[in-house]
Amino acid sequence: MLSNRQLSPVSATKPALQYNKLFIAITSAFASCIITSTASFAAETNATGKSKINIAPVAVTGNPLGVGSDELVVPVSVLNGRELSLRRESTLGETLNGIPGVTATQFGPNASRPVIRGLDAERVRIMQNGVGILDASSLSFDHAVGIDPLIIEQIDVVRGPAALLYGGSAVGGVVNAIDHRIPTEPVEGIIGRAEARFGGANDQRNGAAVIDIGNGRFAIHADAYKRKTNDLNIPSFAVSRRKSEADGTPRENKGKLVNSDAESDGGALGASLTFDNGYIGTSFSTLNNNYGVVAEEDVRIDMKSDRWDVASEFTDLGNVINRVKFRLAHTDYQHQELENGDVGTTFKNRGLEGSFEAGHAPIGNLNGVIGYQFSNTNFEALGDEAFVPNVNTQNKALYLYEELPIAANGSKPHKITFGSRFGHTTVDSKDSVNFGAGQSNSFNPNSFALGGIYNINDQWSLASNLSHNERAPSYFELYANGEHVATGQFEVGNSNFDKERSNGIDAQIRWNNGKHNFNFGTYYTRFQNFIGLFDTGNIDIPSGLPIAAFQAVPATFKGLEAEGKFALSDQFTLSVRGDYVHAKDNRNNDYLPRISPLRLGTGLEYQHSQWGAKVDVLHAFNQSNTAQNELATDGYTNVSALVTYKLPTKTHIELFAKANNLLNQEIREHASFLKDISVAGERSLLVGARADF
Repeated sequence: MLSNRQLSPVSATKPALQYNKLFIAITSAFASCIITSTASFAAETNATGKSKINIAPVAVTGNPLGVGSDELVVPVSVLNGRELSLRRESTLGETLNGIPGVTATQFGPNASRPVIRGLDAERVRIMQNGVGILDASSLSFDHAVGIDPLIIEQIDVVRGPAALLYGGSAVGGVVNAIDHRIPTEPVEGIIGRAEARFGGANDQRNGAAVIDIGNGRFAIHADAYKRKTNDLNIPSFAVSRRKSEADGTPRENKGKLVNSDAESDGGALGASLTFDNGYIGTSFSTLNNNYGVVAEEDVRIDMKSDRWDVASEFTDLGNVINRVKFRLAHTDYQHQELENGDVGTTFKNRGLEGSFEAGHAPIGNLNGVIGYQFSNTNFEALGDEAFVPNVNTQNKALYLYEELPIAANGSKPHKITFGSRFGHTTVDSKDSVNFGAGQSNSFNPNSFALGGIYNINDQWSLASNLSHNERAPSYFELYANGEHVATGQFEVGNSNFDKERSNGIDAQIRWNNGKHNFNFGTYYTRFQNFIGLFDTGNIDIPSGLPIAAFQAVPATFKGLEAEGKFALSDQFTLSVRGDYVHAKDNRNNDYLPRISPLRLGTGLEYQHSQWGAKVDVLHAFNQSNTAQNELATDGYTNVSALVTYKLPTKTHIELFAKANNLLNQEIREHASFLKDISVAGERSLLVGARADF
């Protein structure tokens, strides 16, 4: 996670709570949930009928051999179908916020990037259909992610290092948004879905439609969406009480988050040839997004991204190489920052990324893949607030992943996994008037992992993964040198950085008893040279902004995650979840900034005939484990509710109503850079309809 300071510094006290005590407390709390749950978990039945494309609900990401999610060593969460549809928010970060281990940067309601286990920006790799997105969201918190959740069919979240398959930027985790714009299975006739929703704290009006047409061999895909929102209604002042007391900032604009409206649209066309053992296809997609920047009342961002994809996969090929997979995407991204309607700064990111992967036939019991991944991107920043130079970044890597099942006494075999990745990265800045002569850096990041699953019996299993991860510094960590108005700092990079190194261990205990499931995990990651943005205590004279420098420091991240589902009857299902992150700068034993506090949640779901309902409660404790010059954050309890009704029609149509923040609390996410000048929406009601055909 990039370590940024709050907009106004203030001294913060350090709590006495120790990690071991908290570990015991959370373990006891979730053990109590298991003991008091007396019935079995009922797997949710998707009564909406046909899925758009008949794909099994298993993780695609971090799963090169296509095994079930419970057979993966690393923890993976999968959202798809009805569950994803009813969970969608305006941004990818808010859609995923609340999954154990996942929070969001929340730079207002229009720009929010996922944070996994306290890590974000370059350490969380965001992909679309297995290929990285090219945007500018990791450069600055006010830059939106170049994906709209309205058209996504499935989201895989890998929590913890996935650097072997996806590169050093996946040291914190991976978010893969899957849209099926290239059909991967035969389509007979016409299938699709449509969705519309209205209301909410931002008075949203949005809709999306997806359609696939095919004759069993050739398939065509089309989708389109549009979203429009007003300024967010909030339950209090935008400025927090703590900030006002610390530096005298007036608490104005009660009830409204000024300059938080947005309008976006987009769509895609795709086509593929499908065969008995594979497919080959292509697609073109476009995205437009115009939204207000809540940190600056007169600034808007106008974003556009065009992307071409080519993909192919074939299986059952022979006795040596039995499977091959190819992915390639070209992206042309641009956004302009408009100040009172005039273009102030333009950011562009153009490039190509792809991968080729081959699976070998079993060697004894050994199964695995070997792959090659590459990318070539050109980033440009033009205008008054261009705080980084123009940069070309190239990545090449060869990776290997293997799984070895081992016979066990029960019906499930144990498993050992191991792999390695060998990469080469060059980051070259261009000559410019503002930044001087260009500079060139090259790195050889290599990563290794060893993991395994031990099945105690048919219900209980243990999973663990040891990893060594290396990451090449990003272009802005190396070359930043200028005013970054969105964060209120003068940022300075360091072109002498070496590659970032970390070692980690992840362990889980899992229980699955037919209709019950529960897992509890812990992790520990130690960085030899964690690259973060730290306040230097100095002021840049011309701009008057505090100087923040990227520095490499030893750091430790450790935490806990848990979730489970239990059926109380045929109609009622209880869910529990929780997470905790503890992160410190080991130089002086200080806490790192913007680390989410302990969170515990529970939900009760009802399903009978055409009716469904759910009540969910998430409590985030106050966060006083703060870095120097960082404000503490009060806790909150977010209560939400959902009611659904499936119409008794031939076409599968479901009506729904969602109530958010029922207690009308002042919700500020500690992971947000803007937590003290922006707050989540007030109590609100959103209604909508979704259909599958």
